[in-house]
Amino acid sequence: MIAAPVMIKRLFDWKVRGVRCIEIIGVVCVAALIFSVYIAKAAAARESSEISRIESEIRENRERVRLLRAEATRLEQPARLEALSRQIGLGPVDVRRQAGEAALPELAPAPAVKAPSAVPAAEAAQ
Repeated sequence: MIAAPVMIKRLFDWKVRGVRCIEIIGVVCVAALIFSVYIAKAAAARESSEISRIESEIRENRERVRLLRAEATRLEQPARLEALSRQIGLGPVDVRRQAGEAALPELAPAPAVKAPSAVPAAEAAQ
């Protein structure tokens, strides 16, 4: 049996067309490392552009929220609402027209009466 150091020496000395096998393995490993770094860098660039796009969307949405809040504040101004209600003929309720708790059942709308539906003759016979 051949000793381990001798086997390792043979592996390092083994040549293919004048090039040692270990050199071929080293070049392949370096090429694989270069390729993997290139792939990782390309993936990082894609992720970076995606992050920039999302941050831009966030900024746009924050601006929209700010504008919508300002619009809601403007639309909810009491003076504006009062002017609009006067334009369509609404006004404050007169104190004499207010109802107490006891008068509420009298003010309730009358229940809607449904028209009698036609009952099929087969159901009427049973």
